[in-house]
Amino acid sequence: MLVQNGTLKSGDVLAAGSVLGKIRAMVDEHGNRIKEAGPSFPVEALGFSEVPTAGDEFAVYSDEKIARSIVGDRATDARAIKLAQQMASRRVSLSTLSTQASDGELKELNLILKADVQGSVEAILGSLEQLPKNEVQVRVLLSAPGEITETDIDLAAASGSVIIGFNTSLASGAKRAADANDVDIREYEVIYKLLEDIQLAMEGLLEPDLVEESLGKAQVRATFAVGKGAIAGCYIQTGKLQRNCSLRVLRSDKVIFEGNLDSLKRSKDDVKEVNTGFECGVGCDKFSSWNEGDIIEAFKFVTKKRTLAK
Repeated sequence: MLVQNGTLKSGDVLAAGSVLGKIRAMVDEHGNRIKEAGPSFPVEALGFSEVPTAGDEFAVYSDEKIARSIVGDRATDARAIKLAQQMASRRVSLSTLSTQASDGELKELNLILKADVQGSVEAILGSLEQLPKNEVQVRVLLSAPGEITETDIDLAAASGSVIIGFNTSLASGAKRAADANDVDIREYEVIYKLLEDIQLAMEGLLEPDLVEESLGKAQVRATFAVGKGAIAGCYIQTGKLQRNCSLRVLRSDKVIFEGNLDSLKRSKDDVKEVNTGFECGVGCDKFSSWNEGDIIEAFKFVTKKRTLAK
């Protein structure tokens, strides 16, 4: 706190923005305990109900009831403004929903941010703004300096938020409340580690890509009629064929069928897979028009984790 006029004394009741305080102790810039401070004198003061916001003006009042009333009115106004901002933010998200990537809906990662000082809060918020937001957005429901309180836990539990603490501590009862409400609290001392974990959490909300993975290639050497269908006698050129894998049949470099490999035999035995250099019989329930010389490409689909950089 920086005194601009008058004298600040221990025991004074004051309103700093929407925070009520009663000075219990003061120390100067050297850490020495003092009882009063005059104009242009910077001090650290103890005795606030919570940490005021950097930049808030404070004033001393002779009557605690008056100070409490002023703080209450300011807190009501602040809540109304914050609610309006949150509703405006929600409207923007809804109106821009149609512009999001077509392969997934917009997802949000809700956070509550508490840090040691307002400067740290602003630095972290600025860094969060730089993260990609095409499919996943970080929504900070509350950001303020100070310790993590039971009120923060209640908000996190109601909104499904993760609490991020930067160089701060937990108030009495906060840890117990977090355990009872299954609220995740992450504490950090380095900003880059905080941002790294948040980015990983955002990537965890992304829908994974379904990627085709090649298994092997075979050539049809002969065909055999079986009932109303047919079996292709094949030679595995590369990789392997697996029963129930996906396959495509190429004839003169054109795909004539794509489906599942339903039957795989070695001699007369059903097998799960056949590797390079071996012969086998291949059957598909939905395809029987095999020709000698057809090429079979076997593959499967696997999920691949996506990153925000993509």
